[in-house]
Amino acid sequence: MRKERTRVLNIVLVEPEIPQNTGNIVRTCACVGARLHLVEPLGFRLTQKNLARAGCDYWDEADIVRWPCADAFFEAHDVDELHLFTGQARRSFAETAYGEEAYLVFGRESRGLDLHLIEAHASRCVRIPMREGLRSLNLGNAVAVAAYEALRQQGWPGLS
Repeated sequence: MRKERTRVLNIVLVEPEIPQNTGNIVRTCACVGARLHLVEPLGFRLTQKNLARAGCDYWDEADIVRWPCADAFFEAHDVDELHLFTGQARRSFAETAYGEEAYLVFGRESRGLDLHLIEAHASRCVRIPMREGLRSLNLGNAVAVAAYEALRQQGWPGLS
């Protein structure tokens, strides 16, 4: 794991289920310098075999923090700049300003974030616009779309 920078975009995966998606997101985080927070329980074990299968050869290039559960993460970061991504939000992610230490929070692939988290943080919820009647983007794609919008607004810090 790399040395932490003082200001960094944070990507948060709450209970991710698919190792290939997490591998894609690790690669995105490594390439853009974002810190990845993995909130357990994970839907897979972090074994060398699973990481290799997920194409996660960027694991050592990413700054990764693990949390034992969603409650622990949200208690530790309640006063931080959180943006919860959910199809249940009305506000577009593009209508939101992202600070240098923003936390972009995503739920599990099968059902997203739990309703109690969405309700508890309703003013912090945003959505990625898409056609009516379709459920969601792939998690890796959603993270990339959101991360690049946040970094664009910040002037591409540390990127060339």
